[in-house]
Amino acid sequence: MIVEAAEPITLIGGAEIDKFLLKRARALGPRVVAADGGADAALANGVIPEAVIGDFDSLSAEGRARFPDEALHPIADQDSTDFDKCLGNIAAPLVVGIGFSGARLDHQLAAYNTLVRHPHRRCILLGREELVFLAPPELSIGLPEGCEVSLFPLGAVEGLSEGLEYSIAGLNFAPDGRIGTSNHATGPVQLSLTAPKMLVILPEAMLEVAAGALLDARASWPA
Repeated sequence: MIVEAAEPITLIGGAEIDKFLLKRARALGPRVVAADGGADAALANGVIPEAVIGDFDSLSAEGRARFPDEALHPIADQDSTDFDKCLGNIAAPLVVGIGFSGARLDHQLAAYNTLVRHPHRRCILLGREELVFLAPPELSIGLPEGCEVSLFPLGAVEGLSEGLEYSIAGLNFAPDGRIGTSNHATGPVQLSLTAPKMLVILPEAMLEVAAGALLDARASWPA
């Protein structure tokens, strides 16, 4: 394990970063790690990550020179993305990822795949408009009435819900079948899922609420 922490970690990717969102992410996770070229994005925003993890095919020579050798953690494996390398090597109660959406669609989809590949890691991917995380087995989240809630399966999964306009009880979700986009909260929401396959998509304004809910969730998926 490269990074171990008792508090949340902010993980910076190589896509464009909104300074306000970065500030909010760091309020939750003051310690910062970068995924390869995300180190350049961090430095451009006046942030020096404590560790840089990746295959180093996108980190600039100028950026690399800013870090001592002990902060650089090259992983040459080409069968995984830099985000995958990071999430597999960070042990923290929560990772808030920023800079992993809004650029290339294939990279964004790969990031969602990584969330499912590491179901025991709790991670929120924060974008300009929305945030995404993998639902734990049980989730209780204090959303306001009318808040948009989308559920997108990356595998076969069923569940129960309270506090959603459209209940998910009795539905068989699958990426090539039933999906659960454009639902709405009628108040605090409770979800119970049968498998680590369901992405939860919320407005980015719900970052702090989502982080609190994930930190409070007791049950976890196995590694």
